[in-house]
Amino acid sequence: MLIVVAGCGSAPPVSHPDTAKAPLSYASDDGMVVIAAGRYVAGSTPEERQVAYDDYLHTANHDGARENEWFGKEQDRHIEKLPAFSIDLLPVTQAAFAEFVATGAAPAPTIDEAAWKAQGFQQDYATQVARFVWKDNRPPIGREDHPVVLVTHTEATRYCAWRNHRRLPTAAEYEKAARGEQGLVYPWGNVYEASKLNSAVAGPGDTVPAGTYNDGASPYGILDLAGNVFQWTSTPGEAGKLLVKGSAWDDHAGVGRGASSHGRKREVRHVIVGFRCAADAK
Repeated sequence: MLIVVAGCGSAPPVSHPDTAKAPLSYASDDGMVVIAAGRYVAGSTPEERQVAYDDYLHTANHDGARENEWFGKEQDRHIEKLPAFSIDLLPVTQAAFAEFVATGAAPAPTIDEAAWKAQGFQQDYATQVARFVWKDNRPPIGREDHPVVLVTHTEATRYCAWRNHRRLPTAAEYEKAARGEQGLVYPWGNVYEASKLNSAVAGPGDTVPAGTYNDGASPYGILDLAGNVFQWTSTPGEAGKLLVKGSAWDDHAGVGRGASSHGRKREVRHVIVGFRCAADAK
């Protein structure tokens, strides 16, 4: 039986890290979901990939996903097995990560315009990046309960280890958590529904508080496995990159399926990439 350790409602409001009465990070352990050992469906069919390309074209008004073969390297649909594991109900928030920053073990998530442009990403610094930059080692005001972004893979890994010896999930664990035992295409079902995730199709063009889209929960009740922010995994991809799973606030349909993923360099800082923690089940 799969055990949800905490309820699946929206994340409660959180105070600024300076005034928080209890450690948010360690409280997150109480919200981890235990997923039993067993089989799950991995990968996608050629038909699923074609539907994803068509959905992307319909919602983005261009065929960039198909032209760049975004989904072409997905494995064909098959059955795999995993041991039991636990995974966070929600992605790590700005306020929770601030506790880690306060220990001196990681720098505040920040980046200047020159460094951003050097990474080669398409988002405009002034209008799409600057609002996420921390100042004076504090998260941007009003974003404390949003998923943390601008965190490298190395920093995400260190945070999870600091938080009671947790770790990043593998891509396989993330996929099972998102799809359930029946292998749903998206966490909520087999058809893209813009109302069930934070995306460019019907979202505000920005991150939102973690757990806002309750109707987008996976079969295990886990939230934000598609939409809001991509999330780091511990699984290597091609050319020394690490796989990220899910999708982000600026994505269109087709992205965010359980089978989809792409690679990012370990030290990248991005406004569309966050993370959550996992652990071996005891």
